[in-house]
Amino acid sequence: MREKSRDKERLQHIIEAIERILNYTKGCDYDMFVSNSMMFYAVLMNISIIGEAANMLTEDFRNSHPDTPWKLVRGMRNYLVHDYCNVDDIVVWDVVTNDLPILKNQIEQYLQEFSEEF
Repeated sequence: MREKSRDKERLQHIIEAIERILNYTKGCDYDMFVSNSMMFYAVLMNISIIGEAANMLTEDFRNSHPDTPWKLVRGMRNYLVHDYCNVDDIVVWDVVTNDLPILKNQIEQYLQEFSEEF
């Protein structure tokens, strides 16, 4: 069950997972990323956490924040989990290098909104 009161907690889970990924991959290039299986699979796990946390946000929250492509965020999790044997490492690297910094900024803004409510 999705509870509006838990949206802030889910957003915090997303931020924590993004920060772990960015920490794991700091200073890495694509070749380093794909050659380190532990890093690669740690990143996949955290992207899955991001997608699951996004899925657990209330529909009202997602609808009120349409700048974030929630369907794609959740879809990436489904891709990693259900099509695990066909994961394209180039797609994952693109998410890490291009999409996650944007998502991080958005989620930080959303968390700020919660802070401003009180």
